[in-house]
Amino acid sequence: MSTGNGTGTKENPWKLKTPPQSSEYELYKDEKDGRAILVCTVGKTILHYDYRCVDDLYAMLKQHGDWMELGSADEQKPAKEGTVEAWGRSADNPVGGWYGLKKGFRGRFGMYIPPLLEELGLAEVEHNPRNNRMRAI
Repeated sequence: MSTGNGTGTKENPWKLKTPPQSSEYELYKDEKDGRAILVCTVGKTILHYDYRCVDDLYAMLKQHGDWMELGSADEQKPAKEGTVEAWGRSADNPVGGWYGLKKGFRGRFGMYIPPLLEELGLAEVEHNPRNNRMRAI
């Protein structure tokens, strides 16, 4: 479901919708402290994710080989086991913990990163009102 807009730069960000298609947000690639990051703007809230998450999540989904529940949750709430959200904060992922980089805003990985993989043609994402899943293409 590529929207065909945006190149992922600050001047021309990807304009995306959350998996349920209920909210719009923007993502672009930037650099902070010598690290490639994704800047996610949702209304007035700005979140940062380690840019490695794109390749790492795709590789994990390829290895998983099937649909995986997104399980989006705020940082302060526990993530449901076996979900994209749980993987995005697990000590067992390639970065050994959170892909989210701003303390207090490190969650919601399962909400904002899957649509980017869909935009980039790396994954399919469901668009139901809740309990959405994704899989690598």
